Amino acid sequence: MKGSHRLLAIPMALLAIAGLGLIAFYVSPGNESAFKENMVPQLIGFCMEGFFLVGLLSLLQKSQERRQRRELWLSLRGALRGFLSKLDIALLPPHAEPAPTVVLETDLKIVTRFLRELPNSRLEIEDMVALKREGTESLGLARDMIPVAAQLSARHMRWWIAIVNSMRQLAQARSRESVEAAVYLMLENICEFDNVEL
Repeated sequence: MKGSHRLLAIPMALLAIAGLGLIAFYVSPGNESAFKENMVPQLIGFCMEGFFLVGLLSLLQKSQERRQRRELWLSLRGALRGFLSKLDIALLPPHAEPAPTVVLETDLKIVTRFLRELPNSRLEIEDMVALKREGTESLGLARDMIPVAAQLSARHMRWWIAIVNSMRQLAQARSRESVEAAVYLMLENICEFDNVEL
């Protein structure tokens, strides 16, 4: 991606240098000729149009890359929806409504909220069983998505691997303490993943 930006920067720089050179030649005294009077203004216009067209192409390319990176990030976050949904239900106060799916997938504050609430809550047995089951069922998908995280950046991949490892610990947990520790660790890893700049 960075290489393509450099490829677009080179013609922009060449067009800018050529345009400035032609402007300097056009405004300099002397050397009056038909070429200077007729062709140089057209060449200056060509350089300016080319510069702005290449700049526009560069902006469009950056916008498309941002959109693609956002879609990759959303697909990764979507793979954690089941776990976050089960945890949301486990921590839900009486008579409260569960968080909508879109909030679980895109709102970065929900993970920090879970991190804040989990130490002060005692998970019910059925909630721990549901979280363990979700960890077991989601583990294969999360592992398969490591290459997707690698497309974002090396840091994204590193934290995604940490998420996968904490999901594996959750699936293998055999006691209340190990389940709660694995859930808390997974939340910390998701939080770190979310904090990596896109």
